[in-house]
Amino acid sequence: MIAVLVAIPLVLTPVYLLVDPVSVPMLERYVTGRPVVRQWRDIDEVSDRLKASIILSEDGQFCRHLGVDLGALRDEVDNVLAGRPARGASTITMQVARNLFLTNHPSHFRKLLEIPLAVYIDLVMPKKRIMEIYLNIAEWGPAGEFGIEAGAQRAFGREPQNLDWRTAGLLAVTLPNPLLRNPARPNSGLSRLAGIVEERARQYGERAACVGENGRLSL
Repeated sequence: MIAVLVAIPLVLTPVYLLVDPVSVPMLERYVTGRPVVRQWRDIDEVSDRLKASIILSEDGQFCRHLGVDLGALRDEVDNVLAGRPARGASTITMQVARNLFLTNHPSHFRKLLEIPLAVYIDLVMPKKRIMEIYLNIAEWGPAGEFGIEAGAQRAFGREPQNLDWRTAGLLAVTLPNPLLRNPARPNSGLSRLAGIVEERARQYGERAACVGENGRLSL
């Protein structure tokens, strides 16, 4: 049984270089008869402003690390050992690993599993493909909206390539809690976070160049 569980990501990760995957949360909704709204979008059909906003919001070292941000992970371990609240150290690659192969139920054991999976995914897949999968499996709404196409349409009635800095920032800061955060009707706290992300992305957006077309972003 353990061998089968180990083999699943080992086999499927190379397959997902060519095949567009569904996530475990999507499968759970399919199995329980709940709606799933997802239309796959090529990464080059997604606003560079959104890609930069997500990376600067979720994982500023995405283009540099090997699936795991060791500095952030060390800080997280220190927090746990000291009894301080966990701040989270999940990279985008770790979130992809979790959504494709694990459960969203929080636990230290799940976090430990995410680490080797993320390293393996980063070894097999280019950064651009990892980001493309992330953009298309991330949950972006409370009614089964998965992927940036569904998220952008639900919130703003826009195609994901037609996002200005404000809408890109709001969609980016929705990701940690899409069941409660509504980018279409942001409260003052969400608006403030979106403004911070927008400022970072405008200033440091080239840090996300690895997911742009031909290695460049048009910001």
